[in-house]
Amino acid sequence: MFRERAMLVIKILIPVIVIAALAGAGVYVISTYTIQNVYVEGNVHYTEEEIQDYVMSGPLGNNSLYLSLYYKDREITNVPFVDGMDVNILSPDTIRISVYEKALAGYVKYLDTYMYFDKDGYVVESSNVMTMGVPQITGLSFDHVILGERLPVESTDVFEHIMDITNLLNKYQLTVDKIYFHSTGAVTIYFEDVKVALGNDYSHLEDKVMLLPEFLPNLKGKSGTLQMENYDNSNGKYTFNPN
Repeated sequence: MFRERAMLVIKILIPVIVIAALAGAGVYVISTYTIQNVYVEGNVHYTEEEIQDYVMSGPLGNNSLYLSLYYKDREITNVPFVDGMDVNILSPDTIRISVYEKALAGYVKYLDTYMYFDKDGYVVESSNVMTMGVPQITGLSFDHVILGERLPVESTDVFEHIMDITNLLNKYQLTVDKIYFHSTGAVTIYFEDVKVALGNDYSHLEDKVMLLPEFLPNLKGKSGTLQMENYDNSNGKYTFNPN
């Protein structure tokens, strides 16, 4: 009889102990891993506040342990321009959100929509909002645009030229409004009311672009075209033709 009662007590106590242990663990996790500090890195198109609002939503959005597990190798499909995000625990109450944005080479306007494409010309996003820091590419001829497919231009070499130019602009910390590709292959870049005609000699492209941080401040407030088609290695002199 005593043995049977002892077994019954044990059968009752085991679930109670397990439940109590789980409850204690839950309380510990919730209280210990409550987020107090957040660091965000890799974000360009979104502010730190926007990233935090997205990541830290939901009932357990302020729990660092939950977020680190939830976003581990998770594909982001409902945030434009973002491929993925990681949440790393720096300490129980501090996390770092790493944002991995899609590499954008530029955008074209099509049917009043901004169509963003990557270095190979594949359209990766469409938006009704223009994103700062991504140049508009004009002069390309196409009759349709399909998300996920390459822009149907006559020569795909243009995408390599776009990346060459945008990489150089980033290297010399230059922000342009627009890059225009002429049918002849010549390139013109726009800085507000100043146009810079670079020509179609891509072999001396960097030699020209590296001079712009020196030239552009002198052209602030002016309107016209800086003629840089012909590179002169001896003196580097170019003509500015005001409108």
